[in-house]
Amino acid sequence: MRTTSLKFFLILVGFVCLPAIVAADCYTTLRQKAIEAYNRGEYDRAKSTFQSAKEDCPDTPSNNDIDSWIQKCNRAKNQAQQVQQTQQNNTFGRTNTIPTDLYNGHEYVDLGLSVKWAACNVGANRPEEYGNYFAWGETTPKSNYDWSNYKYCNGTAFYLTKYNTQSKYGIVDNKLQLDVSDDVACANWGGCWRMPTDAEWTELREMCIWTWTARNGISGYKVTSKCNGKSIFLPAAKNGYDSDLRREGRIGAYWSSLVYTTYPSNAWFVHFGSARVVRNYGNRSGERSVRPVCP
Repeated sequence: MRTTSLKFFLILVGFVCLPAIVAADCYTTLRQKAIEAYNRGEYDRAKSTFQSAKEDCPDTPSNNDIDSWIQKCNRAKNQAQQVQQTQQNNTFGRTNTIPTDLYNGHEYVDLGLSVKWAACNVGANRPEEYGNYFAWGETTPKSNYDWSNYKYCNGTAFYLTKYNTQSKYGIVDNKLQLDVSDDVACANWGGCWRMPTDAEWTELREMCIWTWTARNGISGYKVTSKCNGKSIFLPAAKNGYDSDLRREGRIGAYWSSLVYTTYPSNAWFVHFGSARVVRNYGNRSGERSVRPVCP
């Protein structure tokens, strides 16, 4: 009889003590799992697990540090989101964060191509700024753009004074590429900065992925190299001629340094909108953007 009573007592003690043991294991186990999730950067999971340790385990001590851990999770998550946003900004070519190099006082991005591309347009301080506009072969901006005040003609597209291959368009000199003295990038930035050639624009179109997007509210193209994944941003400044500002924020036009020999009153440029990026030619007297390159 005594033996039976002892067994019953031990079983009863076991049932009474077991919940306390399980409860203690619950809190300790969940807290440890939450800390491990926090260390892995899984802040939402860590926060949820900490809350379970506090609310669902009956043996959670009154002086626990769960609230402190939950606050740490919230702070860490916010910091991680800020880092992620900064990284996204970097891919859009923000000059104060993107991994750029400096040449002659101006930042460039090495896309792994034949030349290095400037991070900004001439006249701009940030990638999304439009910068200044220039007629082809002129080195200063002006308020009105037409043949009457174009530098290399006598008032008309049919009387060119430089960069001409056909007599019916004026004085023939057979110059096809801009001289250094007429290169707006070199004139404004110095050193070996210059306007891109038509071939270099073609290389940029073919060797990069062009994604229409917006940067700080400005529409344009994120141009990402297929060679190394680095990118620049080209804002959709405008495509203008005869002093007409056409669809600013919807169309971009960037000069090359090459004359269009079929109609030498024109020069080649890159023309884009949200649907396409193309090689085009237009009046040399028109105002377009310039994105410099360097060796």
